[in-house]
This record gives sequence, C-alpha cells and structure tokens, in this order.
Amino acid sequence: MITDPRTDPPRSGDELTLLRGFLTFHRETLRWKTADLDATQLDQKHGPSTMTLGGMLKHLAFVESYWFTEIFQDGPALPPFDTVDWDADADWDWHSAAGETATELWGLLDRAIDASDAVVAQTLADPEGAGLDARSVRAARDGDRWDLRWILIHMIEEYSRHNGHADLIREAIDGSAGE
Repeated sequence: MITDPRTDPPRSGDELTLLRGFLTFHRETLRWKTADLDATQLDQKHGPSTMTLGGMLKHLAFVESYWFTEIFQDGPALPPFDTVDWDADADWDWHSAAGETATELWGLLDRAIDASDAVVAQTLADPEGAGLDARSVRAARDGDRWDLRWILIHMIEEYSRHNGHADLIREAIDGSAGE
C-alpha cells in the first residue's frame, strides 16, 4: 500500500470545520485503502463476506448521492443511480462494480463527492439559511426531516464503518495493513 497520504482532521475548530475535516479524512482513508489496485483486485472478496472494494466504492458513491442530492435537496439521483431498478436488485451498487477499474469507480465517487460538497457549500452560503440546522426536503416515514449536521455525521459513520471493512479486504488481497 502507498504511504499514508491523508490529512489528519483538525484537533480543534468550529463545528463545521471539524465535521468537514473528519469527513475528508475518512474519504481519503478509503482512497488510501484502494490505492494501486486493478479491477480484479477491486473485485476480490474476503470470505465469507461478498463485499469487494470496488463494490464499496460504488456503494459510497450511491450513499453520497442518496443523502445529499436525493434526501437533502429532493433532487434526482446522480447517474448511473438514476436509472437503476432498485426493486430488481437492492444491492445493485455492490454487484455492478465487478470488472470496473479503479479509475472508473473513483471517477464516479469523486463526482458524487463533488456534488455532495456543492450541496453543503450552497446550503451554508445562503445568508438567510439555517446552516447546519437546515432540514432535508424529503422526510422520514415518521414525517421528521434530517438536518445537514445529522447527514454529515452519518456520512462520517458510513465511511468509518466501511473503512474497517476495507482494511480487512485489502489485507486479504496483498497483505497491506494500515491503521
């Protein structure tokens, strides 16, 4: 595995600085865990799980699109997620990554991250907006809506959990282990 390229999150700062710092750190951690792998390695499983690093990259691209674009803004899913028959395969994001290159998968995730970051920037730039207290357009089944703070924290949790999975899968592929 390449040398750790991550930027540590700040040790102090306002709430937004810390949230963004930790989310960026965990996004960079996933990039580090998948660095220098080819399509075959990205499709390798570590039994008994069916997870792959390629599937994880595509899944996190979907999760970025889902929470920031679909839930928070009530916008359409980013391509290719906008045309998926999720009823036919609820785990399409995981299954459809087989054979895709790191460049393709990271391109998709980078586009999703850029779109997510734009949603955050647009929300926070609104001088009359609620900032981190801004609520999602879409509501949960109980009618309550998520605030931007909750979505950012959830994304940190999502990346953190999958980065743990990525550690195990990467070590099974080539013995590389990181923190």
